[in-house]
Amino acid sequence: MGIPKTMKAVVVHGVQDYRLEEVPVPEIGPGEVLIRVLATGVCASDVKTFHGYRVWGSEEIPPYIEVPVIPGHEFVGEVVALGEGAAEKYGLAVGDMAVSEQIVPCWRCRFCKRGQYWMCQQHDIYGFKKDRAEGSWAEYMRFPANAINHKVPSDIPPEHAALIEPLACAIHAVERGNIQLGDVVVIAGMGPIGLCMLQVAKQKGPGMLIALDLKPKRLELAKQLGADLVIDVSQGDAVQRVLDLTDGYGCDVYIEATGAGPAVGQGLQMLRRLGTFVEFSVHAGPVAVDWSIIGDVKELNIHGAHLGPYCYPLAIEYLRNGVVDGAALVTHKLPLEKFAEGLEIAHQGDESVKVVLIP
Repeated sequence: MGIPKTMKAVVVHGVQDYRLEEVPVPEIGPGEVLIRVLATGVCASDVKTFHGYRVWGSEEIPPYIEVPVIPGHEFVGEVVALGEGAAEKYGLAVGDMAVSEQIVPCWRCRFCKRGQYWMCQQHDIYGFKKDRAEGSWAEYMRFPANAINHKVPSDIPPEHAALIEPLACAIHAVERGNIQLGDVVVIAGMGPIGLCMLQVAKQKGPGMLIALDLKPKRLELAKQLGADLVIDVSQGDAVQRVLDLTDGYGCDVYIEATGAGPAVGQGLQMLRRLGTFVEFSVHAGPVAVDWSIIGDVKELNIHGAHLGPYCYPLAIEYLRNGVVDGAALVTHKLPLEKFAEGLEIAHQGDESVKVVLIP
């Protein structure tokens, strides 16, 4: 069967203005790859973008998103066409499953030239940049010539392989925490990425791994996936519980993956002196904290975590060998046509962990 001329795709036109349209199948040039999308995830950032006015404090799509654009940056697909040189460059063949890292680096800016490509100044992330990096909520998708692509083993189910991107982000965040053997580690937020962080952090040999959330079902899943202790932050004083467990010192590492402002202050209070705070979330707006805690009181290490640089091969291996349980995380599979339902399920979050769309 040949490649069609047109395809179904979701197109972002504005806040709550997402439309299923018939658009041209991307054409590829030298060094480029065309995939048939097999599965694509609904990320918290997709939900925030859709509900822009509720989350970002205005009735505008966030300024780093160029519309109209096809959304989606968590995906896997089957290679259906390869531009000149792409097969040799990426070790791909038609029929392979493949994934592309979420950022398409420019390879010209100071960060790219230093190997820090995830901080590329141009910052073309799939699903946010029209024409240059169109996303995966479509039947077909183009990997530009500058992209970083990886072959995915055929024995990983596509709906699990769609977790490679969020898992790579989780691995990077855990690595930024510099967890030492025996550390007390707290991960706040048991969404899909937080649950991935939990399973990855377990590999670091912490003395105690504590999961925080507001949703009982997600805390129950966290316990199944390796948390030594789960705390519902709506039930009592979570900070005091951690202090009581650590002779009043506090945890060694705190990873913030909730996207909720109060979780930042909570982490600063919960950490011991000389502890490490990892900020992963995208927040709705500025979050105010007492900076004297960071400096004068505790001399904390504050680390950001952005994307999943150099982590894709390990993410693929973790899903393949079961270190990370893909089946436990993918709770909903919907056809692309039901993207609006998928966004609402992910937005509510009560019955879901990861929602995956199947084009």
